[in-house]
Amino acid sequence: MGTFFGSLLHRLSTSNKVHLIWLGAVIIIMITLAVLHHRWKGNGKKIRLWRLLCLIPLITGAVHAFIYLTGFPLFVIGHFPLYVIALSALLPIPFAKRKIGYRVTGAITGLVTCVFGFYYLGMSPLYFNHSRESYTESFHSLVQDMDRYYVLKEWKEIDFAALEDKYMPLVREAEQTQDRGKFTEAVMAFCCELHDGHVPVVTDDEGMIRFASYTMSYKPHEYGLAMVQLDSGDVIAVCTTEDVQKLGIEDGTVITEWNGKDILTACEEDVPDLGMPVKENADRVAAMVLSGVGGDTADVSFIDKDGSEQTVTLTDLGEPHTQLEAFRAYRHLETLGTEEEFQSLDEENFTTKMLDDKCGYLRITTEGTDNGLYDMIVGYMTGDHARAREMFRQKLRDLRAQGMEYLVIDLRNNQGGADEVTNALCDLFATEDQYGLGVGTRKNGKYICNADHNIHADGEFADLKVVALTNFGCLSAGDSASHYLSRLPNVTLAGLTDPYGCNQETGGISVLSGGSVYVGFPVGLVLDGNGDVNIDTRPDRISRNPVEERIPLDYDAAMKIFRDKEDYELEWAIHYLESESS
Repeated sequence: MGTFFGSLLHRLSTSNKVHLIWLGAVIIIMITLAVLHHRWKGNGKKIRLWRLLCLIPLITGAVHAFIYLTGFPLFVIGHFPLYVIALSALLPIPFAKRKIGYRVTGAITGLVTCVFGFYYLGMSPLYFNHSRESYTESFHSLVQDMDRYYVLKEWKEIDFAALEDKYMPLVREAEQTQDRGKFTEAVMAFCCELHDGHVPVVTDDEGMIRFASYTMSYKPHEYGLAMVQLDSGDVIAVCTTEDVQKLGIEDGTVITEWNGKDILTACEEDVPDLGMPVKENADRVAAMVLSGVGGDTADVSFIDKDGSEQTVTLTDLGEPHTQLEAFRAYRHLETLGTEEEFQSLDEENFTTKMLDDKCGYLRITTEGTDNGLYDMIVGYMTGDHARAREMFRQKLRDLRAQGMEYLVIDLRNNQGGADEVTNALCDLFATEDQYGLGVGTRKNGKYICNADHNIHADGEFADLKVVALTNFGCLSAGDSASHYLSRLPNVTLAGLTDPYGCNQETGGISVLSGGSVYVGFPVGLVLDGNGDVNIDTRPDRISRNPVEERIPLDYDAAMKIFRDKEDYELEWAIHYLESESS
């Protein structure tokens, strides 16, 4: 029970105390109504008054909605438990004079109040609605919200006042012209400075909610090619179109300069900061990002087939697509950037198959089961997800029955969820209990652990050789999955890149002027065994969750990935396991 109450204390630390006061007021009103009914039930005149008084919780809920939802009605998602409780007060009204009817409806109302009240107590969101403020006012409010509640303020050494001074001129400029695009770009640039994958900027574009690619304040041009830097340091063209092929640049052509600068210098100096927490990951995709940097034209120097250096001028071809194609291939995610992206990942989650007669395969794209209520109430609060453990056990037994001698766990592009799900998988590989994570409270800039969620050794598959594949599209609980698995002696974490580099719990949202832009940020504290922040990078942006085996990226690998669209990383993992098992 210590873990349960510690987890509850942790959840309370991330709750919005203002909304809990509203909840308390509604509950006190409902208790008062129950007492009044007991005293007045024999008096017809007072019962009529009592029925009118039963509207007070509903009116209270309506006032709350007017104050906190006006301008951004989507916040009802976070506050619906409060409104359900307020509505439940209406149930006993028709049965006020009926003994059995009142007892039944009163019991239902009490049950609803307890269940939804408990849920709201632990999940009351840190939502802030600044939609009725101006650009400058709402930006200032965002800074104030994050300065107070952003859980990594001290860890990342963020000076929010300095950042506000830096970006407020851009916000004022946007306000003078009422340019929503400029305002959004200023907010994105501000968020990029935090280098936190849990600080997305979300925009409402013509009624469609679109996630900026984790604070990407950069709009690429389309020059008909993308570029990638190999392990050797060479930068080559990939995903080339006919327009640039006619100029002599093909897939694999070595690029030497970009707009008159040495290509590596340009990668270092001209690539915008996209907010990636791990600098090495950012460096590994810098050439890809650079392929969209420029103006109406870009001058590109390259080595032709005769070994001579040539320079051509590329023209912006309009709607960007080549760079996205390259990122899709690099992350092995065909639906990246489409409306089907998250759906496709969900459909792959927990799927298994045999890759050959010896190698099993388990795909994990999110740490969440079909029973989200169990994930939160039991798995999270107790730190022990028994259902997930048994699910993984059965899947691995099925693979072993098909001849599995070694296993690939594919964590690439994992979008996160509940760490306890992966801990349950680790249980099956561990022969000794291990520390998992601590959920804690941030108080006066200090970190206090409230409860430990550990790995409980089961060891049924401890003899199984495993490669866990990860990449920079693997974040949040996917980041922690990479970390916890890598600590097991029979598991090797491998990838072209390190995981994204963020693991704290989300929950804070600030809606800005007009309700068309909002910013999320982490407010729940996750700690490691030393009592430090778990996984998230410090100001040096060095990965605290690196891969153990860096999958090599040479010319042949690049052609397999970008030209042939093969799953080179999976091929590498199979060969690695074969060699380790021989």
